[in-house]
Amino acid sequence: MTSLGFSPCPNDTFIFYAIANKKIDNCGFDFNLVIEDVETLNQLSMKRMVDVTKISCHAFCYLQNDYQFLRAGGAFGRGCGPLIVSKETYEERDLKNKKIAIPGMLTTASLLLKLYFYSSFGTLPLEPVVMPFHKIMESVKDGMVDAGLIIHESRFTYHEYGLKNIIDLGDWWEKETGLPIPLGGIIAKKSLGISANKTIEELIRTSVKYSMSNKEEVMPFIKQYSQELSEKVITEHISMYVNDYTLDIGKEGLSSLEELLKRANFINSRKNLEG
Repeated sequence: MTSLGFSPCPNDTFIFYAIANKKIDNCGFDFNLVIEDVETLNQLSMKRMVDVTKISCHAFCYLQNDYQFLRAGGAFGRGCGPLIVSKETYEERDLKNKKIAIPGMLTTASLLLKLYFYSSFGTLPLEPVVMPFHKIMESVKDGMVDAGLIIHESRFTYHEYGLKNIIDLGDWWEKETGLPIPLGGIIAKKSLGISANKTIEELIRTSVKYSMSNKEEVMPFIKQYSQELSEKVITEHISMYVNDYTLDIGKEGLSSLEELLKRANFINSRKNLEG
């Protein structure tokens, strides 16, 4: 049995619906589903506990020896990056001394925060407050933290908490690099073999195409796991995070992943030197 990890977020349940529910030929693979938030999947992959899994692109920095990054199933794009939100109206420079909640140390969002801070202020953020992504907006609203780094469907609902967008880190990344944002992707253990991983990659691509052709059928499965039950928000979420890069990251997507990994290595080296 091959373990398959993906998050309960609408884009992932949309992508893996056909595989999870055997709507397509799984080519002999018997998948054991591991449905957890992306930071939990990051941590499981760090322990090499999942065979095929969704991860944050940031986490792939530490997994390249044992896992292959698949070309299908990823969350790459433009205009879809994490946001820093707050209850107060801060200027960007005010963030230097603020307590910021993040959705996990291995998330791409947390890496983008570090890269932005280093580029803008020549320093790394103060010690961030790690919490599940779905608790961040409430914590900002209640004053437990000064600001929050939000991802996933939170991007569409932060206004409902009376919060303001201070900076769009995806927009910053695109202006900085000219490349799409490499948020997350699917990795498979190299030990599975080149042929098996190629088949899994094609299965994911076929699963995405199935969902694209059967959107109404997929919706109950998505709602079963989603933090946000509004069909409008779910549809917006899928439209933003499932795109041509999901079918194949292509040359541009690969370049964005390589650029992210290069900058992550730089930040890690600076942290070690300073730390």
